[in-house]
Amino acid sequence: MPTAEEKRTLSLLKKCDVLANLPTDAVQLMLPGAKIGAYRPRQVVYLPGDRAQGVFFVAQGRVKISKVTRDGKELTLAYRTGSDFFGEPCLLEGGPREEMAEAMEPTMAVEVDRETLDHVLSTSGAAAYWFARALIVRRKDLESRVEQLIFKDVGAKLAELLLELGQQHGVDDPRGVVLNLKITHQEMANLIGSTRETVSLTLSQFKRKGLIQSEGRRIIIADREGIKAMA
Repeated sequence: MPTAEEKRTLSLLKKCDVLANLPTDAVQLMLPGAKIGAYRPRQVVYLPGDRAQGVFFVAQGRVKISKVTRDGKELTLAYRTGSDFFGEPCLLEGGPREEMAEAMEPTMAVEVDRETLDHVLSTSGAAAYWFARALIVRRKDLESRVEQLIFKDVGAKLAELLLELGQQHGVDDPRGVVLNLKITHQEMANLIGSTRETVSLTLSQFKRKGLIQSEGRRIIIADREGIKAMA
């Protein structure tokens, strides 16, 4: 009979898309190697060089995954929000982390140690299938990011980022699509390999053209077709 803590952990794991379609007994196999963690905004989950012990499944909140150079420059690789996961490179070798993970808002995640998760993936065809699908999507996203960074100017990269954020976090509104995500100009700059000043200037240009509006730190895509034309 599962304990109350095991039931809670199981419920949090099942909130993640990659595990939602698995039989409950397959997810239960992860419980011996699972632990719940709560992180406050700006709390570091792990740093480059830390031992890679497991994969994190986000039940709620938002985590930034980034690379930081020795001179302090940062490139944001991705944001992992509720129902997503991160830290999966540890499944390959379990060596030290190469990226940084930082909570951007109150976050709750379940870490499953690599040995336990590796066993589940090797014994459950369904688990391996859904993880493979998720990793293929990430591969396509990465290829798209590389293409943006190399071939597109800042306006096109920023327009494409707004469309992506609108698809992931957008809420329909009479004014357009509200990005239900508080993201700073610096964070957007880190995502597209630019500077905060350039992003601020480009957003101001978008606003003058009537493509976007702002509401505090939230952006409203007022002219989706116009933004698409810029991307």
